[in-house]
Order: sequence, then structure tokens, then C-alpha cells
Amino acid sequence: MPAPVPFDPQAVAAATPHKRNPREGVETHRVICSTCDIACSVVTEVKKDRVVRVRSSDNPIFRDNICMKGIIAPKAFAHPDRILHPLKRVGERGSGEWERVSWEEAMADIGQRLKSVIKEYGPEAWAVSTSQWNTCTDHGLGRRVMNHIGSPNWISGVALCAGNTAAINRMTYGWFPMGDFNNTKCIVLIGHNPRRHSWTPIFNFIRSAQARGAKLIVMDPRRSSNAEVADIWLPLKAGSDAAMLLGWLKVIIDEELYDRDFVAQWTTGFEALCARVNEYPLARVAELTGCAPEMIAKAARLYATAGPSIIPWTPITDMQRNSTSGIRLQSILRAICGYLDVPGGETLQGFHPDIVPESTIEMHEILSDEQKAKQLGSDTHPAFTYRGQHAFAEPMKRVWGHEYPNQITGCYMANPSATFRAMAGEGAYPVKAFFALGNNTVLSYANMPLIIKAMMNQDLIVVHEHFMTPTAQLADYVLPGDSWLERPWLTDSFGWMSSYRASEKSMEPPGEATSTFDFWKKLAGALDRPDIVPWSDLESFYDDRLRGTGMSFRKFARSTEMYFARPEFRKYLRTGFATPSGKVELKSSVLEALGFDPLPYFREDPPLDADYPLKLFTGVREDGYFQTAQRQVPDMRKRSPEPVMFVSPGTARAHGLLEDEWVEVENQTGKISVKVGVRDAMPDGLVRIPHGWWKPEMKQGAGHLSGALEYSDAQLCRDDEDYLDREQGIPHLKGVPCRIVKLATQPVPGPEAGGEVV
Repeated sequence: MPAPVPFDPQAVAAATPHKRNPREGVETHRVICSTCDIACSVVTEVKKDRVVRVRSSDNPIFRDNICMKGIIAPKAFAHPDRILHPLKRVGERGSGEWERVSWEEAMADIGQRLKSVIKEYGPEAWAVSTSQWNTCTDHGLGRRVMNHIGSPNWISGVALCAGNTAAINRMTYGWFPMGDFNNTKCIVLIGHNPRRHSWTPIFNFIRSAQARGAKLIVMDPRRSSNAEVADIWLPLKAGSDAAMLLGWLKVIIDEELYDRDFVAQWTTGFEALCARVNEYPLARVAELTGCAPEMIAKAARLYATAGPSIIPWTPITDMQRNSTSGIRLQSILRAICGYLDVPGGETLQGFHPDIVPESTIEMHEILSDEQKAKQLGSDTHPAFTYRGQHAFAEPMKRVWGHEYPNQITGCYMANPSATFRAMAGEGAYPVKAFFALGNNTVLSYANMPLIIKAMMNQDLIVVHEHFMTPTAQLADYVLPGDSWLERPWLTDSFGWMSSYRASEKSMEPPGEATSTFDFWKKLAGALDRPDIVPWSDLESFYDDRLRGTGMSFRKFARSTEMYFARPEFRKYLRTGFATPSGKVELKSSVLEALGFDPLPYFREDPPLDADYPLKLFTGVREDGYFQTAQRQVPDMRKRSPEPVMFVSPGTARAHGLLEDEWVEVENQTGKISVKVGVRDAMPDGLVRIPHGWWKPEMKQGAGHLSGALEYSDAQLCRDDEDYLDREQGIPHLKGVPCRIVKLATQPVPGPEAGGEVV
């Protein structure tokens, strides 16, 4: 997610001012890259109205925060396969038969068909899935339109990645904190491995912190690049994060290494927590995690005694059957060690008073309680739904001034699996219209066969995209989206921080590509509700949000690198915490009221199936790709032409695997084809597979989906109850049973086998 803002106002004030027109014939713009989710501040160079180069920022605060994905963006967005005009399906769903239509024709038909669905089934029969990058954040307007129309069924990949973290952090202290990398004494990475070309700002922050003496603890089954340079590496078993953190708490509480004054004055449930932690002596934790007791204790002591320390957000704990407990345990460790809202610790930033946040734009208060109660999945897995977050409305208003603060857009979501079941005709009520904005839905959630069934059962599918993704191939309408080079943007890091940065528009979008602002404005009009989006254009919308600064968006973008207030720490002394009790809830009153265990726990894995003796860990991210994108870019495909799984030398020997041979990885849900990569850094028995693979050059349409049916890891991601987190209902992607099947013959290189790179 977005890079943390350095708390150094003097450095920001002294930063070199942005220079326009640095050399003859070239115009420069300050821009925020959104090819991935970290939002680096960069500079574009424009010649003859086209971006010819993306380079690092002139500001020393942001300098060197750039990766290959940002650098290659001008070429990537100029790809000849980019969708430039609205397309309407004319054959059967998934037939690949399209005709070009005008925006006016497309939106008139979409509006009429959506109104028909709503009239027959109710507004809850409309679901939307978005991504916060690629085509762009939707500015809170998607939720705004849905809330006015009456649908609570919004989902996003953030259900598996940071959005759910934000919602669960609230269960402990009412906000999702951001670590102060610049002043911390110790950093704990749980499975996360920022690199030079992946999460570049966090990589730079970690290296800078280490250079000034900060300690680094890494928990990771593999010997990652960060584990190589860590002070302590804990090679825990995949999916045992929560067990490890219970062991840390056992050491810290037994040895009284916690902040006793803070615990006494500002927490509730400490005695109950102690009783739960006593169920996890180090001998048991060592057995559950595979790590030596003395190393577990050493790491816990270092974290608790180093001084203000941080546990940066990790996507790994977000995707486990013990996710809620794992996230809660991180929160509890931060709290009892006294690291909340202090310099060098975990900052609780809230909102900036001068700028209207997207949470206000969303207008969740307009959606009736009756419709909120229909949100899919809220009855069984409510944690990040309206039902799960309801108890925070008053505390949020009291502490942060907003009843519905929607950090990382993940705090009022429907459950994805429940949504797809309803779309497939297996829910409490039908969902018959589905929109995807910048989100390759088919590849982005668990149980891909269910998602495809759900898509094929829709009356209306609308996709707003750059390229003909597998998801777009199943749509009724594919509408062209603009890129971050082609639009302005105002970011607050998705509600995570109180600082704002602006991105200037560098060039006009090609063809008829438009922003998500334009999409939602057009849709509101097509639904006969133009009043929902009253602003004339995107800059006017931003002007309105920035009125409290005294600047227009254009002036703000040209004059301001970063807009933030001088940091204030220990705000809880004045306001309390945004929980029902006003304190840090080590024993969650909200989870208890919802019928769940109010204390963190660890569910051991189901008994191992002898037919599936290996453990599957999804999520290899190649540096040149972000999620399911960029695989049509020749420069990136040359670097990573094929999906490669990683196994240890021991696992390779045991299964007779050879480097670079093709095999199938399968489980009870499905199977995929991958190449073998033997890596010394991998532990025995664990199979790491890459995320989001499809091949744009392969055959499109239902039954093919450009190779997604052959390569996508979503086919192996289970969403049955044994492999779902109880409170959130998100899937366990870090330790699912699987097996490797050797192929009798190897594929012949070529377009259909994936050997040709375009």
C-alpha cells in the first residue's frame, strides 16, 4: 500500500521546488504512479503532448522511489491492444464477438438494463468489484452511487489485502496505524519481502532504518532477501503467524516486558488475554511454528525492548484461516508494548481537517439499515461488513469526526465468496448485475470455477478496463479506462494517512478512454439520478474537496508536494480510542457481541490428506508485474515469460522434479500448469506458486480466457469453511494441501503452450 509519510516537516519545506520545463521542448509534471498500490511520487517528461519518460521525483524525500513498472508505463499504456472505445457483446457471453458503440449508446443501454434488474430483484441484486489502482481509485463515487441506489454489495481485492487489515485493527484500538519508519528502533516483517522493484519506498525505508541502527526481525518460511539481512530470521511454517505471535505474547507477558502503565490505564481485557496466552507455552508454539523456542523468545524480547518498534502491514497474514486472530495479535503487541501513536511507533493519523475525505464522499449514511442488513456474507462472516463495523459508528464520530471512515475502502464490504455464490444462484437472494472497474475479478479471488459460474449467470456485466482481460472477455460491455498518466489525482493513501499528494495530468487519454469519475457520473445520469454526482468534471470535484485549503486543485498540484499537519502524538490522552470502551480492547467487545471468540486464538490445520502431501503457498509476485497486469508488455514478458513455481532441492529430489520442466499443481479445487524453479531458499514440503497468470496472446473467450484456465492460481484457492477465516470469511492461501503431478510429455513452445512472447 502507499508509502508512509516521513514525519519531518522541515525536510519537506526545504525540499527542492519542482521545476517545470527543465530542458527545451520537454515539459515535466509531478505525478503519482498507480501502476501498483504504493503510489510513488514521480516525474513525467512530456514531448509533443505525449509522455516520453517517467523518472524519479526531484524531491529528496521521494527520490529513488521508482521501479521498472513505473518506468515502463508510457510503453505499457501505448500497447496496440489497449481498449480505446466502448465495446458491446453481440454473440453469446464469452464468444469474443464485439461491436464498437458510442459512450452514449452504451450508457443508455447499461442504465436501462440495470434499472430492469433493480426493478425485478431489488437494488441489492447489483454488485460491484473494484481495484484501487490501474484504472484509478474511484474517488468514493462508486460507493456513493451504490448507497443512493440501495446496494450494499461492493467487493474488492482489498478484502484479501490491507482493507481487511484496516477493519480488523479497529477491533483493538479503533484505527489502522501507519508505522513511523524514520524513527523506529525495530522493524518486524511477517512474510512481506519489499524489494528494489516491489514496494520500492518500503524497501528504501527499511534499508535506511537499518543503516541508522534499527533492528530487523523477519518471519518467513523461505529465506527471503530481507531474511538474508535480518538480525533475526524465524523460518516459521506457512500459515502459523498467529501461533508465533501468541508465543511472543507469552514471553513478553511472563517476563513483564510490556508497558505496565499503558496496559493498566488504557486497555481492557488484560487478565483474559493472559489466560488465553497461557494456553500457548513456547514448547507448543515451537511445535506449531517449527521454530526453536529460544529463537522465538529472543525475537519477542528484541521487539519489546528495542524501543519504539513497528510491525508494518503484511499481505501474508491477511490471507489465512487465522487472519483475524493474526491481525489482532499484531495490534495487541503494538498496544501492550506502548508503541501506539508515539514517535518511532505506530501512528494513528486520522483525517486532515482542511480536505474532504473520500469517506465523506461515499455517503454510507444514505443507505438504509434495511439494505445494509442485506449485505452478502454479513450473517456468517461479518467482520468487515456493515454489521461487523456498526458498533464503531459512535466511537469513530467521537474520536475521528466521521461516522463511516472507510480506511483502504475495506471497512464496509460484502464478503466476496458470498457475493459470487449469490451471483451463481446459490445465495439467499439473486445477484444479476455485476460491474468490475480496474479489477480482473475472475483471477482476483478464491474459487475461480465458482466465479466463472457466477459471471455466466448474470443478466448484465460491465467492465471498465485497459485491456481485454479474462474478466472483460465475459462482459456485456467493455468500456475504456484512462491511466495515471492521463488524469489528475488527489490521494490520501486510501484513508490510511492524513497527508495528501496531488498528481498532475500529463497527457490526454487515447481514443475515448475516460476516468472512473466520468464513468460514475455517466451511470448516475443513466439511472436518472444525475444529482448523485453533481460536479461537472474531475478537477471541479477536487476543487470542492480542497476548498478548506484555500487552493484550487490546479494550484494545489503545482505548488504542494505534500499537504499535512504537524504530527500530534498520543492523541488518545485527549480523545480516548475509537472503540466502544474508549480503550484498547485486548478482549474485543465487538467480536464478542457478534458471537465470536473475543480473544485471539490459533486453529490448527485440518488433518493432512495423504493424496495431497505438500502445502501450497500462493503469491509469488514477479517484479515486472502487479497482480494480474502487465503480461502483455514485451519488456516484462522477456523477464518473466512463464509462470514458475518454487520448491526446495529436497522437495525436487523427493518428487523427481527438474529445473524448468512443466508440471501440474493440483488440489481438490483445480489444477494449474507451471514450470519448476528449484530454490535453496525454500523449505521442504512447501510449494510457492505465482499469482494472477494469464497470457494475453492466447485464445480469448469462454473455455479459454487467454490461458487463465491453465495457469491462474485462483483455481487452487479454496473457499470452503475449513479454509476460511471465521470472522471475515476470507480464504486460506498460505498452506493449502496440494500435490505435484509430472507430465508424460512436455508442452511444445508456441502461442498455445505459452512459449511465444509478444
